[in-house]
Amino acid sequence: MVDMAESIQLSKHHGLGNDFLVCLTDRLPLDAAHRAKAWCDRYTGIGADGLLFGLPADPASGADVVMRLFNSDGSPAEISGNGLRCLAQAVGRQRGQIESRINVSTPAGIRACVVRSTEAQETVVATVEMGIVSPGPEPDVHDLLAVVGAPVAAVKRWETADIGNPHVVCEVDEPEAIDLLVAGPAVESHFREGANVHFVAVSGRDELSVRGWERGAGVTNACGTGATVAADVFHRWGRVGQQVVVHMPGGNALVDLGTPLTLTGPSIHVADLLVADA
Repeated sequence: MVDMAESIQLSKHHGLGNDFLVCLTDRLPLDAAHRAKAWCDRYTGIGADGLLFGLPADPASGADVVMRLFNSDGSPAEISGNGLRCLAQAVGRQRGQIESRINVSTPAGIRACVVRSTEAQETVVATVEMGIVSPGPEPDVHDLLAVVGAPVAAVKRWETADIGNPHVVCEVDEPEAIDLLVAGPAVESHFREGANVHFVAVSGRDELSVRGWERGAGVTNACGTGATVAADVFHRWGRVGQQVVVHMPGGNALVDLGTPLTLTGPSIHVADLLVADA
């Protein structure tokens, strides 16, 4: 039996199948990276794509909570669109206020999350202000596709983008035909700090289909920042309008490329957990 005095309270949430463990705590543990790697392991731990810490914010900052995210491999991440929605849901549940506006401080800046209830008690819909999309990192080679070769032979066009974390957006005819376990790391390996890699196709009027490989987590069911930058890139290419439905293996998100740029999608509370402290 777990001693309640020596245990840590977590909650598990997912946004379109992109799942996170959330720990609302007064301080960031010194071994946060180790905890993320251990708890997120799908065979020997609880299982998740990442571990989110919600920490007290300085009232003068304009934020309600500070978010620190660690990927399942223990590496830190600057921001996550799906993770923001999950953290906002966790904070709202702790406050007893399901519908709320929560300002979250991240390494990429403060992001406002507006949370709305649904008929399903465990599900909310949240709209997150995502900041600004800017040019992304340059690869360490002149012609990325020529160097990567066969794994991404289907790519017709590509561009990098940054929304607080780095991305590579690749246009293909059929994202489902891409072997993400091969193509994802093959592309990412040519970026010094790593990158999230997305294979994208126009699938309807103002609709995109996206499959992705995430830095530090591998293949995921959805990537909120990836959906946002894919919509932005394809909008600048003249392929979609300002409001874009992004289809991912875990479900659909809505990106609005207005001012502010927003991402809307669900967050689902899966469980509350007590984990023995190390």
